[in-house]
Amino acid sequence: MAFAHLVYPGAVHTRLHHSLGAYHLMCNALAELKNKGIDISPEEELGAKVAILLHDVGHGPFSHALENILIPGVSHETLSLQIMRVLNEQYNGQLETAIRIFTNNYPKPFLRQLISGQLDVDRMDYLTRDSFFTGVSEGVIGYDRIIKMLTVHRGELMVEEKGIYSIEKFLVSRRLMYWQAYLHKTVLSAEMMLVKIIERAKELLKEGREVNGGSRPFDFFLKGDDEKKPGSFLEQFCLLDDYDVMAAIKNWMGHPDKILSRLCRLLIDRGLLKVKLQAEPFSPDRISRMRNKICREWNITEQESRYFVFAGEAQNTTYDPSEERINILFKDGSVKDISGVDNALIHQTLSRPVKKFYICFPLAGPDLV
Repeated sequence: MAFAHLVYPGAVHTRLHHSLGAYHLMCNALAELKNKGIDISPEEELGAKVAILLHDVGHGPFSHALENILIPGVSHETLSLQIMRVLNEQYNGQLETAIRIFTNNYPKPFLRQLISGQLDVDRMDYLTRDSFFTGVSEGVIGYDRIIKMLTVHRGELMVEEKGIYSIEKFLVSRRLMYWQAYLHKTVLSAEMMLVKIIERAKELLKEGREVNGGSRPFDFFLKGDDEKKPGSFLEQFCLLDDYDVMAAIKNWMGHPDKILSRLCRLLIDRGLLKVKLQAEPFSPDRISRMRNKICREWNITEQESRYFVFAGEAQNTTYDPSEERINILFKDGSVKDISGVDNALIHQTLSRPVKKFYICFPLAGPDLV
């Protein structure tokens, strides 16, 4: 949940909680499918359970906020797979089936779809869990009902006809949770400030200035040691967590670089940058005027002002048929995509991504209203 606790104080649960919950739902889903006569061997069952338990093990500090920032060009899925392969060697190949399922190289695609798809146990758990700990009731879904409605047809995971409304509720809940929790303006501001702090620290290091992360794992990635010592890459990554990053930020509040120290102090003191959202991109002229004003008020350069005034975009898709479809199996044996079902709530309009453009700027900066 990264910085969601700044808005919802209860949202301090960890990814371990989520992984255990997803594992529990996988157990339930596999049991349900086996009760319906779906052929799942003990080896496949164990493989699917191991894969879901480790599916997010490659996430770094603050979840998605720092993905591709600390380790450019490397996704958490890639890191998860690397860690699973190391474990597979340590356990003499016992994770082979789990890895094949995780990488979608197993002849029963429904097992992979339970782990990563439009309707997977991963999403069922985090929506329920995050809704509970934030108190955002719109995220509540009937995961028990959805699992009861799961079936397999021609090797693909599908939903029985009577589960249509539960699936629609699941998809709408996901959209609402993104805009009310994951992409909330305060959360967005804090996460982008964290990104700017890391970018500034790396820039100073490139200039030859001293920036001490305070812990060996954080320094390892901050200073790009991962390029020099590939053998210890995963070992250092697995030692890295939120505490390393926050300790460094507190330390950098007193750093001689006024940009880094100010960013860190603003984040720690919750002097977060203001965020304004709109449907259209912010004009370069407007951004330039705001940066010029900050330059005058704070006596910083135009390049330095880019750490305090910047624009971007946030996007969420309720249901993307091009990614992977949620198929409904009707009683007559026919199969339809959820967006093609008669009178379906999830129609083509909701299949399009919702994109919002944002601009971040200091509270003491120009008024955008």
